[in-house]
Amino acid sequence: MAIALQERVCERLRARFDPPGARQRVGVSEWFLSRPDQLPIHGLRHPPHGEVCGWYLWAGEEMREDPDYFRPLHVEHLITVQPIVVPYLALPPGWRFVLAPGYEDVWYDPALLSPRP
Repeated sequence: MAIALQERVCERLRARFDPPGARQRVGVSEWFLSRPDQLPIHGLRHPPHGEVCGWYLWAGEEMREDPDYFRPLHVEHLITVQPIVVPYLALPPGWRFVLAPGYEDVWYDPALLSPRP
């Protein structure tokens, strides 16, 4: 079911279908894990490296610059932690989203493909 939703999102946005593996990791903020009601939900995808699929997810308005802001989480756990993000996870590197009830903003950001400092 999740794959079909992911395929539809990619098709609607004319994006290449690039789903992460279930055992790959995403970076998630503490609020994303502990306060699932905190909105909006933000996501951005850098190119994958090692076990990390490139997705970084956080809740609330701002992403902090704290080096410990993101914690690793296996992709397979997102369905129970924050299922609202699952349909967007097959978007390839370079894509971002902001989600809230009745709100969706999804766009391509080529700056995400540049090497990180």
